[in-house]
Amino acid sequence: MIDVRGPAAGPTAPAPRRRTARWHPFSASRLSKALVTLVLLLQVYPFFWLVTTSLRPAKDFAAGNPLAVTTHPILDNFARAFDNGDIPRFLLNSALITGVSDLLIVVLGMMGAYALQVIGFRFSRLVLGLFLLGVVVPVQVALVPLFINYTNVGLLDSYPSVILPLVGFALPMSIFLFMSFYTYVPKETYEAAALDGCGPYRLFWWITTPMSLGTVATVVFVNTIFIWNDFIFANTFILSTGKKTVPLGLQSYLGSMGSTDWTATFAAVSVTVTPLVLAFLVFNKAVVRGLSGTTRV
Repeated sequence: MIDVRGPAAGPTAPAPRRRTARWHPFSASRLSKALVTLVLLLQVYPFFWLVTTSLRPAKDFAAGNPLAVTTHPILDNFARAFDNGDIPRFLLNSALITGVSDLLIVVLGMMGAYALQVIGFRFSRLVLGLFLLGVVVPVQVALVPLFINYTNVGLLDSYPSVILPLVGFALPMSIFLFMSFYTYVPKETYEAAALDGCGPYRLFWWITTPMSLGTVATVVFVNTIFIWNDFIFANTFILSTGKKTVPLGLQSYLGSMGSTDWTATFAAVSVTVTPLVLAFLVFNKAVVRGLSGTTRV
């Protein structure tokens, strides 16, 4: 008789034991999380301390621990801040200079990158090298020549005297960012548009510009931070009180011989940094998309 059950099964090998991951306090993921947390605390705590100090009574700040958090917040410091300085005028001047500078940086940067990367011409690499040399030129080198030239042509103590150098020193990095984006735009896109009758100008305004909005947001946000906080150009070329920007206006809160109303000063600083904080919260995602857009379309 044939055994339909088949041959007897031999002894089976024992299943391999799974190695469980050992917990290590200094693993790469834990170290990276700890580092990110430390950087976040170093970035957030100064702003938190600034806001809490601006709400602190002056006597409490002078007599107690300056790093302590008040339990009785007040708003009198903001009233004194507006009384001691023309904060609305400072904010308006900074907003005007920042807005015009950002507009010129974006338009000129996009046009320069489009001409260098998309259109191309003879000696375009040389021109690009000359632009990038501006990255390594310190701004202090241009202060004295610009002051003399502004005095000769009558531009001293005016908004253009601050806007022009800010735009000039920001253009190299702006052109570099836009060129990095244009590198990853398929050439077929321009060829297809050219076959449909688009010239160089229509290619720029109708094809390139809409695709560059993410990079535009990045360029605007990065330059807004530096332009809003600029002190060296404004302090050198602005002479009248009515044209002072935020960094210059905050100087009026520092009294002579150490007699400074610190809580009112911190209140003024809190008001003047609020536009930057709001801009960061609004454009945060756009900036992240813009930075990733420089490497892919």
